Amino acid sequence: MEFEGFDIRPATDAEMGQLGLMGSYSYAGAFGDGEDNVVAKSTKAEWTLCAFDQATRTEKGQATMATSFCAFPFTTRVNGKAMAMAGISTVGTRPEYRRMGLLRKIMTRAFAEQKERGQSVAGLWASQAAIYQRYGFTHAGMNRNYAVDTVDIQLSLDKSSAFLESPVVTRYTPAQGLDAAREVYKNFIAQRTGYLHRGKSLWLNSTLDETTTDGPVYIALAGTLEAPLGYVVYTLRSNLVANRARSQEIKIRDFAWLDLAAYQSLWQFIGKHDLVGRVVWANAPMDDPALALFQEPRMLHSQDTEASWWRIVDAPNALAQRGYSVSDDIKVGIAGDDLAPWNNGCWRLCSEGGEASVQPSSDEPDVTLSIKSLTSIFCGMHRAQDLANWGLLSGQTNAIARLDRLMGTQYAPHCPDHY
Repeated sequence: MEFEGFDIRPATDAEMGQLGLMGSYSYAGAFGDGEDNVVAKSTKAEWTLCAFDQATRTEKGQATMATSFCAFPFTTRVNGKAMAMAGISTVGTRPEYRRMGLLRKIMTRAFAEQKERGQSVAGLWASQAAIYQRYGFTHAGMNRNYAVDTVDIQLSLDKSSAFLESPVVTRYTPAQGLDAAREVYKNFIAQRTGYLHRGKSLWLNSTLDETTTDGPVYIALAGTLEAPLGYVVYTLRSNLVANRARSQEIKIRDFAWLDLAAYQSLWQFIGKHDLVGRVVWANAPMDDPALALFQEPRMLHSQDTEASWWRIVDAPNALAQRGYSVSDDIKVGIAGDDLAPWNNGCWRLCSEGGEASVQPSSDEPDVTLSIKSLTSIFCGMHRAQDLANWGLLSGQTNAIARLDRLMGTQYAPHCPDHY
C-alpha cells in the first residue's frame, strides 16, 4: 500500500533488525539495544505492519522503517468467554517522520485486517494515553500497587474465614512449579476479564523471566503439585530497603488463588520472611481482597495506576462473543467510528442463557454511544450509568440500567501481563 512515497506493509525477516533498532530508540533501551534485542526476538515478521520510506535506504540497502507496529495474536477472556485479541506493541516512529499521519494509516489498515482475522478486540499498554485515545482506545483495567513491610502482614480473620483449613505452602523453582501454577492460572482466569491465555513461552519469557536484576524467581505453591490451590511468583533481593535489620525486598510478579484459604496462606508465607523490609506487588487487580483482609490495610500503601487499554475492533462480533450473566434484549447505537466504520449503526443484542446474538437493526437504539464508551462498558471498566452521568452516553434511564445489568462482569477487568 503506497502513501505519499511510503510503503505500508509487514516487515520481512531481513528487516526485523530495523524493528529492533526502532524499539531500542523509541523505548530508550528499556528492551535492550541493538538489532537483536527483545523487541526483535519476540516478534514474528508476519505480526508487523510498518511504514517504509522507499526513497531513503539503510546501510544494508533496505528501505528505511519510518513507523513500526506489531500485533501479537493473543486470546483473552471477557466475563468467562475466550476471545481472539490483537495485542498491539512496538509502536514507534522515527522523529523525522512524525506528524505525517503514518500511524493513523497503519492503525486504520490494522483494524480492517484484525477484523478479517477474527480479532474483535485490540489491546495495548499505552506509553502515552493521548496517542491511543485518538484511535478509540480506553482503560480496560487498573493496577493496584502495594508496598508493605512484612511486620505489617497481619490478616484480620472473621468467623467465616478463621476456621478455614489452611493449605500448606511450599517454595519451588520455576521448573518444579510451572505445571502446577499453569493449572491454577487456567482455573483462576476462567470467569475473569482481561487475562491472557498464557502459552509456555509467555510464562518463561515474562512471568518467570530470570534475566532481570531482581534476583532468582521462585514459585510459592499453596496445596500440592498434584492438587494446587494457589501460587505467588516472586523475586527476593537484599540491600534494597533502607532498614538495617530488614534490607531485603520481595517483588511479587504474579498471584492467583482458587479460594480464600489459599490466598490467606500465601500472604502468611510471605509474611514469614523476617529479613524482608518491603514487599512490592505492582500489578494487583482492582478487586484484590487484601484491603478487606489486612488488620491495617493502610500499611499496604495502596495506589492505583492505569494498566491495559482496549478498543473494540468489530462491535457485533465482540458483543456476540463475550460472556453474559443475565438474559436481555437491547438495541445499541454506535456513532462516530471513522477508523472502523463497519461498527457504526444500530445493533440488536440478544442474550439468553449465557449465549448472545447480534444483528443490525433499523429501529431507534435504546442507548447511543461512541466505540470508546462501548469498550469501557464491554470490559467492565465503567458502568453505563456513570458514562451517562458524564454525558458520554444517551438513552432512557431504564435502558441504561438494563445495559448495566447485561454488561456486568463477575470480576474487575485486569491484565497482569505487559506486552
